[in-house]
Amino acid sequence: MAYTVSIEEENKEIAARYKDLLKGTYQRLTTQDKKDIRKAFERALEAHSDQRRKTGEPYIYHPIAVAKIVAYEIGLGPTSIVAALLHDVVEDTHYTLEDIEGEFGETVARIVNGLTKISRLSKEQDASIQAENFRKMILTLHDDVRVILIKVADRLHNMQTMDAMPEYKQQKIASETLYIYAPLAHRLGLYNIKTELEDLGLKYTESEVYNDILGKIEDSKEDQEKYIKSFSKVIKTSLTKEGFSYKIKGRTKSIYSIRRKMRAQSVSYDEIYDKFAIRIIYKSEQTQEKFDAWKIYSIVTDHFQPNPTRLRDWITQPKTTGYESLHITVMGPQGKWVEVQIRSERMDEIAEKGYAAHYKYKNASEKESGLDTWLNRLKETLENPDVNAVDFVEDFKLNLYADEIFIFTPRGDLKPMPSNATALDFAFSIHTEIGMRCRGARINGKLKPINHVLKSGDQVEIITAAQQKPKLRWLDFVVTARARARARIKASLREEQKEIAKEGKEVLTRKLRSLKLTLNEPLVNELVGYFKLKTSQDLFFRVGNGSIENNQLKEFASQRSNAFFNFFKKRMRNTPDAATIHKEEINENYDMLVFGKEEEQLDYTLAKCCNPIAGDKVFGFLTINEGIKVHKKDCPNAVSLQANYAYRIMQAKWIDSTQQDFNVFLHVSGTDKFGLVSQLTRVISTNMHVNIHNLNISGSDGVFDGRITISVKNNQQLKKLTENIKKIDGIEKVERIYKQ
Repeated sequence: MAYTVSIEEENKEIAARYKDLLKGTYQRLTTQDKKDIRKAFERALEAHSDQRRKTGEPYIYHPIAVAKIVAYEIGLGPTSIVAALLHDVVEDTHYTLEDIEGEFGETVARIVNGLTKISRLSKEQDASIQAENFRKMILTLHDDVRVILIKVADRLHNMQTMDAMPEYKQQKIASETLYIYAPLAHRLGLYNIKTELEDLGLKYTESEVYNDILGKIEDSKEDQEKYIKSFSKVIKTSLTKEGFSYKIKGRTKSIYSIRRKMRAQSVSYDEIYDKFAIRIIYKSEQTQEKFDAWKIYSIVTDHFQPNPTRLRDWITQPKTTGYESLHITVMGPQGKWVEVQIRSERMDEIAEKGYAAHYKYKNASEKESGLDTWLNRLKETLENPDVNAVDFVEDFKLNLYADEIFIFTPRGDLKPMPSNATALDFAFSIHTEIGMRCRGARINGKLKPINHVLKSGDQVEIITAAQQKPKLRWLDFVVTARARARARIKASLREEQKEIAKEGKEVLTRKLRSLKLTLNEPLVNELVGYFKLKTSQDLFFRVGNGSIENNQLKEFASQRSNAFFNFFKKRMRNTPDAATIHKEEINENYDMLVFGKEEEQLDYTLAKCCNPIAGDKVFGFLTINEGIKVHKKDCPNAVSLQANYAYRIMQAKWIDSTQQDFNVFLHVSGTDKFGLVSQLTRVISTNMHVNIHNLNISGSDGVFDGRITISVKNNQQLKKLTENIKKIDGIEKVERIYKQ
């Protein structure tokens, strides 16, 4: 819809939005603060006066909205509000950093400079990978953490107003948001912003799924509100009787988290039992908070039976984000499980506003928190120039989202670690050198290997040896260690490989001499190609460690001396293999999958991670060695690929899917009944004309579980087939699965 508003109406709207920004700011503003914010607003208004957003609206709407998020939702003060209003001025207008510093001081200029650097990074086209840009962005934490907080606010508003953008840009920005900005908001304790970023990310990456879940949530909203009232009514009397000042809120689980649970557990929307939580927020003195939380816990469990396996105590041991709360799951009215979150007003403010609220309540004498420790470690990692950018981002993301366990040191101190951490991870968390020399661990008094996975409550003592060196397999189970630790392991391995390769070159020279061949560059290139390696270093290393044996070298020499082989080899270089010929025939004869705006027919392979079939929504990914790989848009790897390698993503779509069959794997389960298998095969092969390649069904105690491999033409045929199978008496669940 076209944007049609008069200049007069626009000016009124700008003034109203500015007043709204000042009206409810989180911290009380002094007269000087208001003057600075007013001046920043006027500069931004003047600087952006000729600019419009994609929607046609005045550009100034955007910085006002970002400043409002910074003030209301993150809770930052006047300096950050000023910087948020000015965050695009240097990037997009004639204003310079010197102008900003002259009018608003060094701190505001430094924050705006950091934000300008991040904006420019996202526009660089020649960066080898997006990961390096993310690393540089996080590097701004060195300057001022407010840079990242304002950038998160900026990203949130852009995501909220992205409807006017073309689809390919929506996909790229949404993937990038899910890949880095949502986890970053999570780690900074900005849970509300994190949730909204995730939901908006899903809206643009999997719009059908998003709209389907949203519709179901909206349909059940009235019933949910009634349920919360009936639950609250039961415990209100007891809470009031005990003298608590409190409020009870209901909170629906986010669309993204519902989707994640559906995928992780292979269940439908209706099968997820804890779609909402009830939050009890109470007033309390800080010294009394813990006692009051457990008292409320006792009141709730007096009325409702708790699930003992679902107790989460983040008051005794807060998360490293600073999050504090007591979570229990109880059996509520009508036999429904309900998650109850118990927290004080202080805890709730930290949970809502994260970083800023954490420092508001922190005393000067208070010991360093998990958030402080994380920021310090992050800066330490960033200072290491040897850390590969991809390793950094993957490690950074892993430690952003990971659930936490708590490990005891030999002295009895408690140390948080990401879940699935191994003994080796724990060693590296103490010190990099301890990790490099780790040869085992004593866990709860028993000797365990370094790849032993730790559990919350374990007491761990690391055993080291001076002669110990990292091994290649370490990289498989250093699952949560910092990127710096992984870089050290790889550097150590590279040095060892260089030594082996050096010896391997001398050994290869002697062995070739005995075969009447002289080692030179052309011969080395032949050998690299013959053994399907990438570099001469790979060749020398494999000779040095014995992977390439004498008989293999003799076979190479024999084939090389054969003139016919040389001719055949030349022909081979110019002849596509059988798979390629078959693929060309498919493209030529069936004209099924096309790429880019020009809808070109190109060679491709289907990604095994998501097994796309005709009709699926897909995209092409240009790999380095294997050409174009086609992935489903909801592939588990889609977000990472589109965020990290946006410049290698190709638009792709199916234009004809009537002539080729695709293998699909189905999981079927239900009640075991006589004749069910014959009925199942009849529905599949007779009614739908679908070939069954494999059928494996087992039954026990009146239930059955089966896996079926079939060939279908497209996803419409698969959808209809699935619906028909579900109609069979006894079938309870049919789902598509993917071979790993």
